[in-house]
Amino acid sequence: MAPSVPPPPPPEQAQTQARGRRTGRADPAHQQRSIAALLLAVLSLLGLLGVSNFQRGVYIVAFALVAGVLAIWFGGTALARTRRAGTAGPRGSVAAIVIGSIGVLLSGLLLLGFALFGKQASTFSRCLSGANTVAAQQACQNQFIHSVEQVTP
Repeated sequence: MAPSVPPPPPPEQAQTQARGRRTGRADPAHQQRSIAALLLAVLSLLGLLGVSNFQRGVYIVAFALVAGVLAIWFGGTALARTRRAGTAGPRGSVAAIVIGSIGVLLSGLLLLGFALFGKQASTFSRCLSGANTVAAQQACQNQFIHSVEQVTP
C-alpha cells in the first residue's frame, strides 16, 4: 500500500502562498480603520496649510500633530490586526502611515520654530498688520530678521 499524498493546491493559491501574500479580503472594520487613518493623515497635512496667523498657528500645528499621530496609530493597528488575522492588508493603511509621518515631522518642526521664535513671529505679525505700504512691510521684515539674528548664535 502506498501512502496517500494530498493533492497539490490550485495554481493560484500555490503562487499566492509562494510569494508570502495574505489571502482573503481585509475585514471591513480594519478597512474602515485604514480609511479613518488616511483621512486623518490628509487632515494633518491640510492643517499645516492654514498656518498664516501666528497667534492661532500654534493651535493649528498642535492639531495637525495630534491628527498625524492618530493616523500613524490607526494605520499601524489596522495592519497589525490584519496580519494576525491572516487576511490581506487594508488599502490605504501604508499610505496613511507615510503621510501621517510627514505631517508629524513637519508639525514637530513648526512647533519647534514657534517655541524658539514665537515672540519674534508674533511681533512680526503685529507689525505687518499695521503696515499699509511696501516700505512699512520691508521695515517689518528687516526688524524680524534683526530680532531673529539676535536670538541665533
